[in-house]
Amino acid sequence: MAQTKGFEGLPVISFESRHAKAMQMLIEKHGGKPWIAPSMKEIPLEENPEALRFGEKLFATEIDILILLTGVGTRTLIEVLKTKYSIEQIKSSLQKITIVVRGPKPAAALAEIQLRANVTVPEPNTWHEILTAIDQNCSVKSRRVAVQEYGISNSKLIAELEKRGAQVFAVPVYQWALPDDTEPMKKAIEAVNKSEVRIILWTNAQQVLHVLKIAREIKYEDAFRKAMSHALIASIGPTCSEALRENHFHVDFEPTHPKMANLVSELAEKAHDLLRKGKERQIS
Repeated sequence: MAQTKGFEGLPVISFESRHAKAMQMLIEKHGGKPWIAPSMKEIPLEENPEALRFGEKLFATEIDILILLTGVGTRTLIEVLKTKYSIEQIKSSLQKITIVVRGPKPAAALAEIQLRANVTVPEPNTWHEILTAIDQNCSVKSRRVAVQEYGISNSKLIAELEKRGAQVFAVPVYQWALPDDTEPMKKAIEAVNKSEVRIILWTNAQQVLHVLKIAREIKYEDAFRKAMSHALIASIGPTCSEALRENHFHVDFEPTHPKMANLVSELAEKAHDLLRKGKERQIS
């Protein structure tokens, strides 16, 4: 069987962490020069103090309303609580409060433990729609409102809730932290900024937040965003693509199946055409 040319020696950045070695081998197999910059480190569930504090408040009946913003964050919050409480205790306590979900993803996470939300926020699920849904369905004045956060805090939502008289308790939950060594990330960001690498692979939504955080810290965010507008951006699947678009990046490529092997092999065959089309798009 004839070998395809694939990337033909083009450098390819990946921010993959857990499967960094496998990603390196895949890129090499398909003719690319891998630039691996691990961007995440897993955090034990027990190391979520705010989530555990939420559990204490919940079981002490000190929470009236819970706003769930993301599906992943909802699942993580439940898993954190399960390190201290039984699922029956968790469900019983959650059934006693008003639960607001930002769209179908946190609703689906609740359904996994046979719970339903009292208020579902309609699309496009921004903080504006959250407030409208709350205003129409339940008053927050003098109520104790917990807001589940995942990644970045929604300061505008919290400020508006406080304006309405709510006592807001932010509940950030984490599965991932930055790696101990962020130098590879910094060098990868610099390489993108200098157009030394124009193919970037994204395999996890959290990678987007972490890379932007580092770019911000080293005062390269604006340059990185500009360089990304000229790059070939490949996402492993819909969740990752959503995170990219939410952070104002275009997505050039998604594989037929959300797997690393599909991402690399299918992109390798189309990379040169996509890069050429990208140049044509910028000229026009």
